[in-house]
Amino acid sequence: MATEAKRVKVDDGAELTPLQSFLQWCDRVGLVLSSKVYVSKEGTAAEYGMLAKDNIEEGEVLFTIPRSALLHQGTTKVSALLEKEKSSLESSSGWVPLLLSLLYEYTTSQSHWKPYLSLWTNFKTLDHPMFWPKEERERLLRGTGVPEAVDTDLNNIQREYTDVVLPFMIRHPDLWNPNTHTLELYTKLVAFVMAYSFQEPQEEEDDEEDEEEEQAPNPPMMVPMADMLNHVSNHNANLEFTPDSLKMVCVRPVRKGDEVFNTYGQMANWQLLHMYGFTEPYPSNSNDTADIPVTNLYEVVTQGIQSDLYRQLKEEQWETLCEMMQEKAAFIFGKQGCLTDTELHTALKVLCMSQEEFSDFKDNEGWEEDDEDDEKISQAFSNEGLPELKAPWKWLIHEAARLTLRSYGDEEGKLEDNMVDGDRALMEDKAAAAGLSCRQWRALQVRYGQKSILHRLMELTKS
Repeated sequence: MATEAKRVKVDDGAELTPLQSFLQWCDRVGLVLSSKVYVSKEGTAAEYGMLAKDNIEEGEVLFTIPRSALLHQGTTKVSALLEKEKSSLESSSGWVPLLLSLLYEYTTSQSHWKPYLSLWTNFKTLDHPMFWPKEERERLLRGTGVPEAVDTDLNNIQREYTDVVLPFMIRHPDLWNPNTHTLELYTKLVAFVMAYSFQEPQEEEDDEEDEEEEQAPNPPMMVPMADMLNHVSNHNANLEFTPDSLKMVCVRPVRKGDEVFNTYGQMANWQLLHMYGFTEPYPSNSNDTADIPVTNLYEVVTQGIQSDLYRQLKEEQWETLCEMMQEKAAFIFGKQGCLTDTELHTALKVLCMSQEEFSDFKDNEGWEEDDEDDEKISQAFSNEGLPELKAPWKWLIHEAARLTLRSYGDEEGKLEDNMVDGDRALMEDKAAAAGLSCRQWRALQVRYGQKSILHRLMELTKS
């Protein structure tokens, strides 16, 4: 049964809090909030959140926001200029027009979105790893993939700001000032977009003629109120897009007093920490993953080779595999098995071929017809299927997982069981866990989740 919706009302006071000012702004822009929910900082998973005042049924609309209230390059006061000069604002991220909009709106006292943007005073609550000291980031997150992702981000942000944003601002000194709109503020806004923006799903094309031509993703946009909802993988609400508005719809019943959670997608903990600055407590994140770099498979198959001919064979197979797979490829394992099973199947077949099989493979320019369909491959690399793989394949996966575990920087010579047990003991020791900083705790969640998946993989592929 749908609940009666109402406009947000806040009692007048001598001095409004940022949240009260924002809720009054929501009323002015036509955002309609269900009477069954409210926004609060208390009783929520992190910072602001949405809580249920009453039981909510599946299908009920929690709020509706008109498209005119969304903040993006098409709605900002400087939209005409951004559209006119869009060719000069192209970048690898595709975020420059939105970021220039935010630079302008965040520092303009008369901004239409001031009550919304004032919720994030200097973005002090953002604690992405990009804001951690490099030494701390590398010490706490070694092996997880986060330090490398952050280094890439910071390099791209600096290059984008220097090469694209700064020249544009200098051309328009009446709207932007490099002394105000600094690289530091730009970096904070990048993190803000990473953590709080939404992307509208692509419309499905009926015409399949251009299916090989990938559509550029829709640019991100800021969606006031929607970004108040925190994330869990087992969420109970979802944002729906319509031509005139966006609606947050309940997808599971929510009890009175419980928090309403949105989803940011199927995100592993390392991705949540990298992009949003938080993690889901272990083991609640059903989307957690661990990566095994394809280079680890090559390192395993070439260890201890005595024969020059055999080494040459493995090097040729590796070169062939590199031509077939993306650079810096990795095999992704989740809690139920390999998520990149087709790629792993290909790598194992190539790297475990005999000289004769590999010669036939090259002569045929690959295998002409694979006798295993996708469903069979998926089953073979699930947790149930892994123990039944061919012995050489199991050994290769097992040793690659062992090699990956060592990349977390544990003490030299430490057994893999102890690598996992050390983090498990720390998580289960409430007194020790209470002494950890937020950063140490989140890093531990990431490390332990990944190590647990790799350790389980080693158990499943024991000879």
